[in-house]
Amino acid sequence: MDDEHRLTAKIEIPKGSRNKYEWDPELKAIKLNRFLFSSVVYPTDYGFITDTIGEQGEELDAMVCVNAPTFPGCLIEVRAVGVLKLDDEEGRADKIVCVPHDDPAWDDVEGIEGLSAQLRNEIEHFYSMYKQPEGKEVEVHGWEDRESALEAIEAARKRHAEARS
Repeated sequence: MDDEHRLTAKIEIPKGSRNKYEWDPELKAIKLNRFLFSSVVYPTDYGFITDTIGEQGEELDAMVCVNAPTFPGCLIEVRAVGVLKLDDEEGRADKIVCVPHDDPAWDDVEGIEGLSAQLRNEIEHFYSMYKQPEGKEVEVHGWEDRESALEAIEAARKRHAEARS
């Protein structure tokens, strides 16, 4: 993989968790944000892509497909395979879908179509309803390809570089 597409994801929430952890830049640590109000669990590891700033001013959200959960604070070298487009109560909340760079179980996945239909359905279902018990709605718009993910990442890397200069 060339350096241009090399990504690092910082995991906040492990696959299978009902706890919502978030990176706190002031504390430089992960803290518990809340507990999910429903009996669903995160279908992938979840966190953000380092050295990015999304349109809302925070790092780009990342779902990392793993066979076994990692842990909050874990850094994983990943590659983007697509993006799940959605809106929540705060506006655009797209999620970049990634797979681990060095896991042979995911080597053949180059795009969204490489993920099983079952996994895609689980992810869509989770994000469509996980905030409902809190009285918040999420509108899922569907999947976009790897190229869309890479465009979003490139724009977010530029915003990050501009913010640092």
